[in-house]
Amino acid sequence: MNFDTFFENIAQSGAEIRVDSSSYNKPNLLNNEALFQLPLICLIVLLMAKDKRKPKVSEIGQLVGESLETSMPGFKGSAQHIGWSANLRVRTVKAVSFLEYSNLIEIPNNKGRLKITPLGKKVVDKALNQEDILTYNLAEIAKAYRNLCVSKQLDMELE
Repeated sequence: MNFDTFFENIAQSGAEIRVDSSSYNKPNLLNNEALFQLPLICLIVLLMAKDKRKPKVSEIGQLVGESLETSMPGFKGSAQHIGWSANLRVRTVKAVSFLEYSNLIEIPNNKGRLKITPLGKKVVDKALNQEDILTYNLAEIAKAYRNLCVSKQLDMELE
């Protein structure tokens, strides 16, 4: 059967394909990942974008994982190797997409590095100016990120 014959047969037979349109119009509902993990990852990415050493987009997933691994006592020496976690990298991509869509960061095509916007600076400054556990943990993560950058710079100088 050729293409034209197929459509002629369909038109003559009156065949229909019913599609449930309600499944296509689902609103974007928040799941556990969005409620608990993505906000923290977003704050970590904003911290990195605010730092003097802007991370490359291709390295963000690994940098987030390594920063968490070295700054959080629960991950130090753990068998989970969160610095290499594929799930964390996927979540980091989602976080970066959200931040870019929300105009909290920009990714200029010519450099491939994150750039924080003034609105993004306000968000991360608000989080850092509180006096709570989140602020302490974010400061530890920022310190871990700076240490990773310094370590990589020293490794490059030795080669």
